[in-house]
Amino acid sequence: MVETVIDLWTKYDYVYINGLLGTIYLAAITVFIATIIGTVIAIMKLSEIKIFDFITALYIGVLRGTPILLQLYFFWLVLPKITPFELSDTVCIVIALIVNASAYVAEIIRAGIQAVDKGQTEAAKSLGLSDANTMKKIILPQAIKNILPALGNEYITMIKQTSLASVFFVGELMTSYKTVQSATFLAVPSLVIVGIIYLIITTILSKGLNIFERRLRLNDM
Repeated sequence: MVETVIDLWTKYDYVYINGLLGTIYLAAITVFIATIIGTVIAIMKLSEIKIFDFITALYIGVLRGTPILLQLYFFWLVLPKITPFELSDTVCIVIALIVNASAYVAEIIRAGIQAVDKGQTEAAKSLGLSDANTMKKIILPQAIKNILPALGNEYITMIKQTSLASVFFVGELMTSYKTVQSATFLAVPSLVIVGIIYLIITTILSKGLNIFERRLRLNDM
């Protein structure tokens, strides 16, 4: 078994490496854009406008309350039919991942903002700052320290969730497994290689995130 795994890696290492790079890129672009969208959603949810609260609650509730694989299929099937231009499978899946992640990121950002002492908002208002300036200049800079570690965890989670995109062959790590398996008919050794790669990358990222969190805590002292 071990020899088979080594032989398979030696012969198809470039396939797995390309898949790993695809996974890292897919997760990065997903979390980056989801953070922008999630910030807007979080601010809307925290506003005192009831319609915004209803819309964002529905948005977050639906996306967090349904399986991500279902959402991938939904966007894959529906988006090409409702848009006036042609969308590739990869684009549809990336959009689905972004939309899904934005709901989780919105809750991360909302929690981070609400963790800031309310006295900060009151002090800003006493100085005559508008709500927008208070959020931009006072609240968000302080909330970032609460938000960044959670966003790091979301990125690590997305690294693993992108494996579902292999159903649509978008070029990430699990797609590499399918490519090698179909060429060699060696399913288990290929799965072992992919599992080891996932374990290594998520362990490295988790260790890096732990170091980052410790440094943030030291800066607060």
